[in-house]
Amino acid sequence: MAKNFISNSEESTRMFKSDLLEALSKVHFLVPVFIFVPVILVSTYLALFVKQIGIITYIEYFFVGLFVWTFVEYIMHRFVFHYVPKNKFGLRLHFIFHGVHHDYPSDAKRLVLPPSVSIPLATVFYFLFNAILPANYVFGFFPGFILGYLFYDISHYAIHHFNFKGNIWKKIKQHHMLHHYQSPDKGYGVSSPLWDKIFGSDFIKK
Repeated sequence: MAKNFISNSEESTRMFKSDLLEALSKVHFLVPVFIFVPVILVSTYLALFVKQIGIITYIEYFFVGLFVWTFVEYIMHRFVFHYVPKNKFGLRLHFIFHGVHHDYPSDAKRLVLPPSVSIPLATVFYFLFNAILPANYVFGFFPGFILGYLFYDISHYAIHHFNFKGNIWKKIKQHHMLHHYQSPDKGYGVSSPLWDKIFGSDFIKK
């Protein structure tokens, strides 16, 4: 069985000839916090003080958004990030979007989504949810969805670079490390193993 290439160096490998594209592919792990915490705050303000959907409705939709994120995280990781095309151009795209992370899992600058990817994705999801949900309820749903994304991004960085003492965090880290170093075709949930258990892609852990 062929062994995948894995480097545990924290240094970044160069992916692009263009200095601009190379810079856009790297990001400090706190950048998503600075970008999306204001989105959460503004959406919350609009929900409660402008659209006045009510605090109970806001809380309900907030937690629904948080829950929906866990499903989106799983689906994107399993069926988008781990989709490996056979043509040369497709393989190159796969490497850029996720393959590089499996080859260099300790690369500190490529553990959270860069704004060049996260902002367009967030925008698409906002308009999608706004079209699906009842009028104005997106301002309760979207903050929960974005908080789920932030938890995913920051916990992903922490999993690769922090040593945890709490049992829950140890289990989350173990789950993701098995995905990297044992079976990349299992363990697609990063912030939670919930959907791996539901869809049968969990590990048999001893």
